[in-house]
Amino acid sequence: MKKLILLLVLTLAGGACSKQQTEKISPSASPATAPATGPFSDSELQAFAALEPIDTHTHVFQSAPAFYAMLQKLHMHILDICVDDDHSVFQKNLPLEIKNALEVVRASAGNAALCTTFDPFKFKERGFTQAAIRQINHNFDQGAIAVKIWKNIGMEIKDAKGNYILPDNPIFGPIYKDIAAHHKTLIAHVADPNTLWEPPNPKAPDYSYYMEHPEWYMYKKAHPASKEAILRARDHLLEENPNLRVVGAHLGSMEADFGQLARHLDRYSNFAVDTAARMPYLMMQPRPNIINFITKYQDRLVYGTDLGFSPGKDPEATVKYWENYYARDWRFLATDDTLEYQGRKVQGLDLPQSILRKLYHDNAVQWFPGIVPEAH
Repeated sequence: MKKLILLLVLTLAGGACSKQQTEKISPSASPATAPATGPFSDSELQAFAALEPIDTHTHVFQSAPAFYAMLQKLHMHILDICVDDDHSVFQKNLPLEIKNALEVVRASAGNAALCTTFDPFKFKERGFTQAAIRQINHNFDQGAIAVKIWKNIGMEIKDAKGNYILPDNPIFGPIYKDIAAHHKTLIAHVADPNTLWEPPNPKAPDYSYYMEHPEWYMYKKAHPASKEAILRARDHLLEENPNLRVVGAHLGSMEADFGQLARHLDRYSNFAVDTAARMPYLMMQPRPNIINFITKYQDRLVYGTDLGFSPGKDPEATVKYWENYYARDWRFLATDDTLEYQGRKVQGLDLPQSILRKLYHDNAVQWFPGIVPEAH
């Protein structure tokens, strides 16, 4: 959970590293306008819930009545994602993590769906590929609708010669084809923000993240895989599996360059991206530019947060944090309210209802079939 908290800090502090993202933040309403903060008002909640929103990127491994009540109140559906993180006390125990996630899904009254994963650290073992396929197919039988690969592929795990294994390593090929054959979705969190490959810079928006997570600070590693190489491997995966739906987590790790992201969406019809932990990157763009981008790619963007709820965490505090987080994102996307971001005021995008419906609901249903049970 420590990792999750730090990731959320990164989310709220996240910014851009490129010239494009050092441009002046979009003009806001009058400087005297008080920024909108806090949970939903009654009218805001009604408008938000009417979208039947779906959060396609969460990590929930604790059951609590207060949490399920929040989902019901918000009309929120979530995708509960498992990752195999050997730096986390809890998430390095993948069987326990999947077990807890399944308990959440089954207790959620249809408001949660499962995204499973496999253990890539075992890739050197005899029969790895077949064992991974058996495990994810078993999870499909239990109701999983997606599989995730994580940044440890490309940024941590090495082969016998000391080379980082990349997302398009042939050993993973049959796994991707099996996912496609089952008409499931692959979530690909590969690479991280640019600053993890750059010299230490206290002014960088994610400085605190890579200082507190040195295991992911690629700049300090000997002969790291470049971010460009990792993303090229992801692109090769897309090319080799045209029938596989792939959702790139965290804006596909192209948050620093929306032009690059646009070119990828134009090129790969089987590729979409989620907004998880990267909403501040949208906030930092000039307002007309980001409105145009969202409008053009309104069918390829899915809403996600990277919010979490792990064993031992206080349910009431978690619910409060989640509701405030959802309210902030909704105000930015759906209203022209003034929000405060890193001490500056940002005006909401006031997107039309048709686009909001796609971002919050329709695209998730399209890219993650089964995320909302038919009964809902």
